[in-house]
Amino acid sequence: MPSAVTNGASIRTNAPTGNAYNPLDAANRDIALRQLRLSTGKRINSAQDDVAGYITSRALKARNGALQAALNAVGDASSVTNIAQDGLDNISNIVQQIKDAASTASSGALGTDEKVALAKSAYRLAQQIQTIVDSTVFGGRQLLDGTFSAEFVIGTGATNNLLTLAVDLTSGNTDFDISGSFDINASSATSFAGVSGLNLQSLNSVSSSDLGIFSTANIQTTLTSLATALNNISKVASYLGGLTNRLALQEDALKSQITNYNAAISRIEDADVAKEQLQLIRAQFLQQASIVSLWRKRIRIPPPFFSSSDSEETFWLN
Repeated sequence: MPSAVTNGASIRTNAPTGNAYNPLDAANRDIALRQLRLSTGKRINSAQDDVAGYITSRALKARNGALQAALNAVGDASSVTNIAQDGLDNISNIVQQIKDAASTASSGALGTDEKVALAKSAYRLAQQIQTIVDSTVFGGRQLLDGTFSAEFVIGTGATNNLLTLAVDLTSGNTDFDISGSFDINASSATSFAGVSGLNLQSLNSVSSSDLGIFSTANIQTTLTSLATALNNISKVASYLGGLTNRLALQEDALKSQITNYNAAISRIEDADVAKEQLQLIRAQFLQQASIVSLWRKRIRIPPPFFSSSDSEETFWLN
């Protein structure tokens, strides 16, 4: 802390001048600091500004980065579930149309040609089911062919352990609550949508000489199998719907956490502009006062110290 010092008119050591210079130097440093904070908007620009605060703010930033990555992963997972669910909805509508065609074919009022025409029309719908299965893709992977499974990191724990959510659309997923293996590939000759023996390809084999699954003997089994297939598709869609709801809640939670972490980082690291402006004005005032004080720290050398022909001179004391 500076104190008033004087040793008279000493030329060799001018203590009052040094005493005035030190506050000037301090004011200059303070001005530089305030200008840096105002220009960057940050109170902590390096570790020396606040050792503890620097560590805390960097840790919060690292945590925030992990949360942002998790938010992106939640978005990807939501895209997968939404795309897959939309594909299942379209397939469900098509299977319903095939079932309607089978129901119409069960009417005794229809002749053989009409039943064959309904079967061929239903077969075209089955081909469209396969097209939807093949084209429902995300990230270069098919979602509805019974092989898709992925885990998405939706958060991190206190020890940086990963919190994941699995999207399992494999045919053997027991969460579907289906007795058989779920497979909606319409090209399969053994089963469809978890219904063993339901072969949509056989619709193309219906002819006037052999009505096949549209025959009077088989039409009831066909209708029952199609109804079960519809129910199984709805179960898978319900599974995806549950995942979508959970992902939506996780997205809201992550967004709220990111906002709170940003607020915490700002509280620790950002500068108070009004306060810094006031401190800058104070430092500038002290700077000007110190300069004036230095200007006045001079002595006048009286005439006896120099020749009579010289005028009186003023010397700075250093």
